[in-house]
Amino acid sequence: MFGVPTSVSLIYLMAALSPAMAQTSAQRPPDRETPAKASSEARPPAPTRDPNTPGYVKANELPDGTIPSPKEDGNFIIGPTHNPAREMAANESVPKGDVFEFTMESKDSKIYPGIAREPNTFAVPDPADPNKVIVNSYPAPYTRRVAVYVPKQYVPGTGAPFIVGADGPDQTLFTALDYLIAEHRVPVMIAISIGNGSGDAQGSERGLEYDTMSGLYAEFVEKEVLPLVEKKYSVKLTKDPDGRATTGCSSGGAAAMAMAWYHTNLYHRVLTYSGTFVYQQWPYNSETPHGAWEFHETLIPNSLKKPLRIWMHVSDQDILITRDNYHDWVVANERMAKALAAKGYPYQFVFAKNAVHCDRGVKAQTLPLALEYVWQEYTPKK
Repeated sequence: MFGVPTSVSLIYLMAALSPAMAQTSAQRPPDRETPAKASSEARPPAPTRDPNTPGYVKANELPDGTIPSPKEDGNFIIGPTHNPAREMAANESVPKGDVFEFTMESKDSKIYPGIAREPNTFAVPDPADPNKVIVNSYPAPYTRRVAVYVPKQYVPGTGAPFIVGADGPDQTLFTALDYLIAEHRVPVMIAISIGNGSGDAQGSERGLEYDTMSGLYAEFVEKEVLPLVEKKYSVKLTKDPDGRATTGCSSGGAAAMAMAWYHTNLYHRVLTYSGTFVYQQWPYNSETPHGAWEFHETLIPNSLKKPLRIWMHVSDQDILITRDNYHDWVVANERMAKALAAKGYPYQFVFAKNAVHCDRGVKAQTLPLALEYVWQEYTPKK
């Protein structure tokens, strides 16, 4: 159905079949090359960044406790207080959608058969090339949880708009949709909240799925997840890309952006919290040598404007890793906002004070706003 670039295919084959990954069990064989050991020291807390730092985007600082209108584009500063939106509390007067769950096994996937990083290790810089890292991974099975939200207002047999979320199941998303759908602030939509394939960062299944710069994860969702959702729960998902949204936090946010960027024929709406628009990609790919940093470094600036609508958040205490110049989450998201503005994209960027990476309080405060913003100007095709 979809063409995967040859280089991407080779990267995945390398990840699945290289000698350092040839063992199928979780136990490292005695003759394997010694993996990079994890540091015993915890990462120091990230410094608090000033949203008015020179070089950051010019933003409208709102009174504490308030958030922007879903009808406003541009850059905003919120906080330091983050009270939950009223839509995030259960309310018996609001029709509650049905939530179903199922699991997917790695053995059944043709796209992601499963890998894992060596236990108790991290990626380390390659002394021969600072743009690359060394990490040992090997084939390993996983079980993936998937949750499907079907609103009470859904009419069986009709093609429904939907949103795909990473790192699921995500009950906060379903709660917000109950309110927003009932109040006609978003369309009657289905939500598919997909768990990752385990692990984190370079060498892990989650890292491979979310941080790889390609359309492969979108193709996995299209070919292996959505058909199961339609079959299991007798729903019909729209083929209209304007009726499809993606969302995620951290590397899940990078995946959400990649789904829409590489497959704009499938998705037009993107919502991210603390998006990992930094260099986490592994294995190395010369076409995007700095991983998701390339979104704001080369891809958005050097490409024609795509039909995307984007909502983004970052926190003043978001992650900062000092091993290179490509691991500051705040700078990465600030650069995203600049790149999107320069190209004339409809976007809203929220900088949250007194908040951390993927801050739960910020999400509880802003998720209804983000959903309403990202679904602005949606008209179902007849």
